[in-house]
Amino acid sequence: MPVPQWTITDFTYRESWWKNRAILILNICLILPLLSSTLNGFDSSMMNNLQILPGWQEYFHKPQGMKLGLINSAHSIGILSGTPFSPYVSDLLGRRAAMFIGAAIMLAGVLTQASCTTIQVFLGARVLIGLGMAFSINAAPLLISELSYPTHRGKMTSLYNSLWYSGSVISAWICLGSYDDSGTSAWSWRVPSFVQAAIPIIQMSLIWFIPESPRFLMAKGLESQAARVLARCHANGGDERNPLVAFELAQIRHALNLEREHASGKSYLRCFSTPGNRQRMFTIIWIAVFSQWSGNGLVSYYFNTVLNRVGITQTRTKAAINGGLQIFNLASALVGVMVVDKLGRRKTFLISNIGMLTAFSMWTVTTALFSQSGNVAAARATVPLIFIYFFFYDLAYTSMLVLYTLEILPYNIRAKGFAIMNIVLYSTNAFNSLVNPVALETIGWKYYLFYCGWLILELLFAMVYIIDTRARTLEETAALFDGVKVRRGIMERTGETAMNLPPYPRLQDSPEAGQTWRSSASPSHFEAQTGESVIAFAR
Repeated sequence: MPVPQWTITDFTYRESWWKNRAILILNICLILPLLSSTLNGFDSSMMNNLQILPGWQEYFHKPQGMKLGLINSAHSIGILSGTPFSPYVSDLLGRRAAMFIGAAIMLAGVLTQASCTTIQVFLGARVLIGLGMAFSINAAPLLISELSYPTHRGKMTSLYNSLWYSGSVISAWICLGSYDDSGTSAWSWRVPSFVQAAIPIIQMSLIWFIPESPRFLMAKGLESQAARVLARCHANGGDERNPLVAFELAQIRHALNLEREHASGKSYLRCFSTPGNRQRMFTIIWIAVFSQWSGNGLVSYYFNTVLNRVGITQTRTKAAINGGLQIFNLASALVGVMVVDKLGRRKTFLISNIGMLTAFSMWTVTTALFSQSGNVAAARATVPLIFIYFFFYDLAYTSMLVLYTLEILPYNIRAKGFAIMNIVLYSTNAFNSLVNPVALETIGWKYYLFYCGWLILELLFAMVYIIDTRARTLEETAALFDGVKVRRGIMERTGETAMNLPPYPRLQDSPEAGQTWRSSASPSHFEAQTGESVIAFAR
């Protein structure tokens, strides 16, 4: 008789999560790393919003072309400078320490930006903010994905990147309010910069009050601390003998042992050392490229120019449209968060790419009609088409970019693989920031045709390379790229399983599973010996 397999869903809490005190407190704690995405959205949108303000334009003498591109790319340059080092800090000192370091550097940059008097100091402040952001955006999503309750991980991790737009919304409307209050004075752009300091201060003050990643603790050999964290966050009452806690500990231990057996070294080359890792990185790199080269950069950083090209020139009108777009983007990304576990990753990517291609093609046509013939109706149609385009973009590339990347990476290369994704993302972003204004000035609407062709390539990529990872733990999902058979959420490889639990205490020797199951002294418990560790599972 075959031994029944138990999955992590057999042990998870089935009722409303807010009724479970441990999960409720955990989700409140996760707000702190989620704020890193809000801050990133606030800062990334800052330049787009400041360009709309006459006060900023006059103070810095209306920068254009390459100078404007350099200002917009300074943030990305700072992130690119710090990202290669951020995973070493995250893996050596922990996710919380990396977040603290990032927040401290960002605070220094924000205060410098708010008080600067020259364009050179402004550029330096932008680079410094990006440098701190590199540490924060590497560590925060790692902490969220590794600490979240198992059935919440997909939504919480997709929520992280989706909250980018919450910062974008705050930035847009603060800039609009600042313009209404201060007009063309320098305070119209200094006030939003000072507001930006709030999140780094909050994170620096509270980061040590939230738990560390249990996977980081396990990797450092601190298994008892990892057990306490899991018990406190995933088991109501803090019982370390809770079946869910024991299951997670055993699965994390098993995955870490497999990773140590099949990979060595701590350099970035480890990310490409096996066929499975190379496939992961190929997928991750191209998804990162697509997230920036889908035409979204035209609006994200040059919305002012895009609106000017369709005849919308009033400052308040542009600011209001921009603010409304950011709210719409946030709502669209939250829709992605809600459907990511229902539709699955692959189907969501496909719907997103088909929708983007359709909307952007129509957007290109309306822009061309207005540019060539001054068609007012076409100009009016452009704005709703931009909204439709971003709905489909946000559905996958906002809600799932970070989620999918972290899901398919095993622990031993998760921080470094995620850093590589960020390097690619901000490299393409910096390239866009430098090239887009020049291309828009030189060839106008015809530049949109390039993105139409590129979106076709994105759709083909999603059809061929995106693997669905729904309803699996981090350890099980990461195993999909290593020739691992996944059945009912249980990871099996060359006859080894992460967990294979009998439904009742009995003596069971399972050579196929590679584990020995034995009854405990008490009929209400059974013990599973996995490797060298014995874990008690309460029934």
